[in-house]
Order: sequence, then C-alpha cells, then structure tokens
Amino acid sequence: MRALVQRVREASVRVEDQLVGAIDQGLCVFVGVTHDDGPEECDILVNKLLHLRIMDDENGVMNKSVIDKEGEILIVSQFTLYGDISKGRRPAWSAAAAPEQAEPLIERVVEGLKAGGAKVETGKFREYMLVDLINDGPATLMIEV
Repeated sequence: MRALVQRVREASVRVEDQLVGAIDQGLCVFVGVTHDDGPEECDILVNKLLHLRIMDDENGVMNKSVIDKEGEILIVSQFTLYGDISKGRRPAWSAAAAPEQAEPLIERVVEGLKAGGAKVETGKFREYMLVDLINDGPATLMIEV
C-alpha cells in the first residue's frame, strides 16, 4: 500500500462538476493498493496517518499530528501510484490491485481514520476526479507499508 501525503491548507474533489469531498487544513492523501495488501497494511497506514508529525506546532516546527491540530483528512484512491515506467514511456498498471480488491481496503482506511477521531472526506472510487489543493509548505511525503 502506498500513500502520497500532502499537508494542505485546503483540498477538494469534484466528480462531474459535483463537489464530493472537501477539507480545510489537514492532509490530502492519495492511496494506492497492490495485490498483496490486506487489512494489516490498512491498519498500519491508519496509525501512521493519525500520528504523523507533519503539522506545525506553535514554533512553526513540524511536531504535531493532524489529530493534535484538529485537522481534516481527504482520502483519494489513486491506482496510478503503482504505475511502472521502468520500461518505455507508457505506464504499466499490473502492480495495482483490481478495483474489487482495492475498494474495500480504501474503505477500511477511511473507517479506521474516523474511528481514530479524524474528520475524513473522500473522493469517489472508480470515477474520474478533479482534485484541487493548496499544498502547505510545501510538505509532501510518500508512505509505503
């Protein structure tokens, strides 16, 4: 499981000109699932996201979690995180899990974040999404579990 985490001032997702998810200050997280991912990887990712010290403290140092700062999390499914461009210029998607496997795992991450006390918004699985965000910092991290 891979997650591209961006600290944001705000972020939103639209599908067919409809706003489907929006947050203010917090984390925009693009999540990709591969074939051997399961519930354990979901739970590890949830723990990392809830406690990742990427938010500024009172001194402007990245020392607080999104929970500490009462921030929000926008989860966007992103199979392209498993795109392979090692041969040629056209990505191969064979490392990405099938939608039938990935969707329940993404849902498990969302539910785990909510259970951990986070306010969570999402994109829409299997849809073409337009994502707007203002990266704060910029601060971007890749998590692989």
